[in-house]
Order: sequence, then C-alpha cells, then structure tokens
Amino acid sequence: MRCRKTSLSFSLMALAFSTLHAQAAKQPVIDDGHYAKAQRMVEVAHGRRLNLFCVGSGSPTVVFDSGLGDESSVWGFVQPVIAKRTRTCSYDRAGIGFSDPATRPGTSANIVDDLHKLLVNAGIRGPYVLVGHSYGGLNMLLFASLYRSEVVGMVAVDPANEKQVEAMRQAFPDYDSKLLASWLRQHDACIKQSETGFEKGTPLYKQCITKPDDTMSDAINSAHEALYVKPAYQKALASELKSVRGGVSEDEVRAAHRDFGDMPLIVLTRDLDRDRKMPLGPGETKESRKILQGNWIQMHDELASRSTRGQSQMVANTGHYIQLDQPNAVISAIETVLDEVSSKSAQ
Repeated sequence: MRCRKTSLSFSLMALAFSTLHAQAAKQPVIDDGHYAKAQRMVEVAHGRRLNLFCVGSGSPTVVFDSGLGDESSVWGFVQPVIAKRTRTCSYDRAGIGFSDPATRPGTSANIVDDLHKLLVNAGIRGPYVLVGHSYGGLNMLLFASLYRSEVVGMVAVDPANEKQVEAMRQAFPDYDSKLLASWLRQHDACIKQSETGFEKGTPLYKQCITKPDDTMSDAINSAHEALYVKPAYQKALASELKSVRGGVSEDEVRAAHRDFGDMPLIVLTRDLDRDRKMPLGPGETKESRKILQGNWIQMHDELASRSTRGQSQMVANTGHYIQLDQPNAVISAIETVLDEVSSKSAQ
C-alpha cells in the first residue's frame, strides 16, 4: 500500500535549479482533479459499479492496475503522458477509491473478472497493453493468461509473483501463525473502528488511515482520507491483503500459467541494492531478506522469460513505487512496448 511506504523515496526526480534565481523548484505532485473524484461509474454486476478514468485516443488501449489498496491516482505521473499517444484507462478496484463496495473477496480471479467486465461494459475493446504495479502486476498477469487474444503487450512494475508467499514461509517459519495472523488482526481492528467512526490522532487512526502522500495534491489527499475512514475501504483492503498474503491469488495465477509467445513484455524491478543497505526490520534477518530478494529477482526474470521479447530491467534510485519515484522509467517501458506492438502490426 502506498500508505505504508515509509521506506520509499519521496524524491521523484532531481530538483531543478533556476540559473537566474538559484532557487529549487518544488517537488512535482499529482494534481489532476480527475483523480480526486469519481469519473465514469460502470456497472460490472447488478447494482455494483467501478470507477473508470479514460483519457486519450487510439489503439491499443493501455490499461493500468494499482497495487494493494491503491487508487488509480498512483498513475498520475504516467497516464497523462501516455495519453498523448493512445487511449489510456485507469480504474479503482471494488471497495477502493471511488468504486462501489466489494461484494466478494479481493482475489486476483475476482479482480480480473471485474476488470474484464468493466472494459467490455464501458465499450473499451481490445487490443490492450496491460500495466500493473505490485498486486496489480499479479492481477494483470492473470488477465493476460485468461484473455491472451485481447492482450498485445504488458509492463509489470515491481510486480508481486505467484511464489512470494512460498518465499515468505521459507524466510519466516512462523509466517502463517504470527506475521499473517497479526496483519489480519490489525485489519479486523480497523474494520471494527470504521463501523463506529475514527477519531483523528488516536493510535488506531494512525495505524489504519493513510498519511497524506507527498506525491499527491491536497485535494487528492483529502478525497482519499474521506474514503479510508469508511468500512467499504477497510474491508476491501483487508480482503485484498488476505487474498495475496494468504496465497489464494497466487494459487489462481499459478493455475493459469502460460507463456506469451513473442508478446512485448517488460518487467521493472525496484533498486534492490538500495534495499540491501537499509536497516533490518523487526523480526527480519539477513537470511530472510536474502530469501525474499532472491524470490523477487528470480520471479521477475521468470516472468520476462515467458515471452521471446521479454525484458527484465532494474531501475536505479527507486523504491517499490517506481511509477512515483521514477515515472520516466515506467513511461519509457510503456512506450517501448507500444513501439514493438506497432512494429509487429506493421509486419
């Protein structure tokens, strides 16, 4: 979740200095008002709608999916740039952002089913280039596996993978009984508090509610905070965490495993060298960190190898949110995939 990214860099790009005034420019923020309110609410099931934001024109359509508990606003540095070239669509998953509350678990299979219905019902036909970050990367992998004929390219931004829970259990033998159980208890407490109301400044408020994000405008942060205090968001967040951290989503993606022929595919990985230099967290050891980073590298390389045009790239000076820390790296990857898709179609 973006709200827990205390280890991530908020320095998105080097500050520019004016040669006339020698004064640092302000750090860029996402301030597009479209991300501060619902855009197009599209029904995906009877009485249940998802928020969809499309901008630009052309084909293929670039479709964005965000990380665990994240809104479409995390693509605010990337989507407008790509929209100058082709149609782009970001959306909020069920219970997240401005979408209606979820009525089923936040597993990858349910998320992909919702996304496909969203695109079809909105009249956004393929071909698609899929872009997914973290949990969204896992979801987009499943989408590409299930709807291969509709997908012509993919960019995975530091994506989750179908063996990460296996790696967590190897790194932490008490993962299920302690770590996972503790996370779920914390989220249960957040859900219960949301049903009676949060009081600002209390320990539970600080635990459950996202701090203002330095990469977002005040208007977007205010809109998000108003959503985080609601039971719909807290329940959806807990369900997504349980689905991915408990291994259900990984099992679904693994069951649909397939190769992608010569489909343009780029996998971006955060700066793991920087991670290695960070202090160990509570309960973490050098060995557990080595296991988890080994999984991350191996599975990102494995994903790239599923296409003869697959590439795996490490992005320097970035944390997990590459699209916020180094948006140009994500933009470049998407443009490369679009160029390759155009080249293929011209042959």
